Amino acid sequence: MVVPCALPISTPVSEVPDPHLASPFSDFTDQVFQNLRRADQRRWAGAYLAGLLITPGKKSVRRLAGAVSASPTAVQSLRQFVSLSPWDWDPVMHELTRWAERHGPAATWAIGRAVLPKRGDRSVGVHRYFDPSTGRTLNCQLGLGAFLCIGGLQVPVDWRLLLPAPWTEDPQLRRRARIPDEVSHRPLWAQALDLVDTLEARTESTAAPVVADMSDDPDAGLFLRGLSQRARDFVVAVPQHQKVLPVGERTPNGPDPVSARAHVSQGNTETVLVTAADGRQQELRVQSVLVRLPGARAGATPEYPYRLFTEVLPDGSQGVMWLTSLTHRRLDNVASLATRRHGTTAAVAGMERHFGLLDFEGRSFPGWYHHMTLVSAAYTYQRLTHRPAPRHLPCCPTPLPQHTRERLHLADR
Repeated sequence: MVVPCALPISTPVSEVPDPHLASPFSDFTDQVFQNLRRADQRRWAGAYLAGLLITPGKKSVRRLAGAVSASPTAVQSLRQFVSLSPWDWDPVMHELTRWAERHGPAATWAIGRAVLPKRGDRSVGVHRYFDPSTGRTLNCQLGLGAFLCIGGLQVPVDWRLLLPAPWTEDPQLRRRARIPDEVSHRPLWAQALDLVDTLEARTESTAAPVVADMSDDPDAGLFLRGLSQRARDFVVAVPQHQKVLPVGERTPNGPDPVSARAHVSQGNTETVLVTAADGRQQELRVQSVLVRLPGARAGATPEYPYRLFTEVLPDGSQGVMWLTSLTHRRLDNVASLATRRHGTTAAVAGMERHFGLLDFEGRSFPGWYHHMTLVSAAYTYQRLTHRPAPRHLPCCPTPLPQHTRERLHLADR
């Protein structure tokens, strides 16, 4: 998505650090940023990426610039690149997905969240959000990410920013945050389906099941219905009050919907050996039962049943409720896939600690997507190659003459 820019970037080519190093880093940046239309944009993209990889501690734009360039104007140029330059992040994410797939087939597609705490009300999409993982209500941005699980690692390859209705309905807020005209408020379940559709269009394999935690979304049923309509297998955590239909009961008007929590206790209980993505194994007691989803059209062919399952905790209470279309798989295999939700949490935590996920104010819509794209690229590169960070980035700090700067301004308009 190309977003018009009110303030054009002016980057003297002679001050742009050249991150074209020996393989594999240069090969990675050449592929992932090949669709950026200007050479200086591609070079600044590589420089920003290198900065994220080599800068210790907080990843402010000033510290990133100091790590990759000796130019006194590098801070301004790097800030303009990530916040103001009108480059399209969709092709970058597309190439990142293709590059990641070369490291092995994705066992699952995981949908996970990034909660980005903010101060004040200037950051695009900031709102009050109850975070179920911490039990706290935060002032934050909420990002929804798509992750490929490759060889036990989860890497982010796409994002959606959740925009509450006030941000899309207020013309002043839209203008201030540079939200494109075609972007509107969409609920979490619809954004999650959009990520699934995007992955299907970008990836070569379409067999990977979707793993997602929708246990706090009252509209999780709409997400499940959307996955079913797309013939996409899934393992999805649902709210305990999620309505399901018992299978096999015969009543004049059909069975009445019941809550997942009440109905799963009517199923079988067995002990299964669950294998996490990192290979660790654990025995769990699991209850499961076959169900259908309410809401099918009258007269429609009955859909195949799904399996509802939950862990029985040591105190006898129920854990997270899961619904899966993989009824043909062994329960231990499906329960193992459910553990992939911890992988997305760990990936987001790693991006926060080591790749600057939280170190960007994100006032504008394009700036937020630019930063998330670059952080995702840095994380994916490091996790899938295990290579040391690039060093010795050459640069030429001598600025260009004023008439050359003006020409670069005009080229961006």
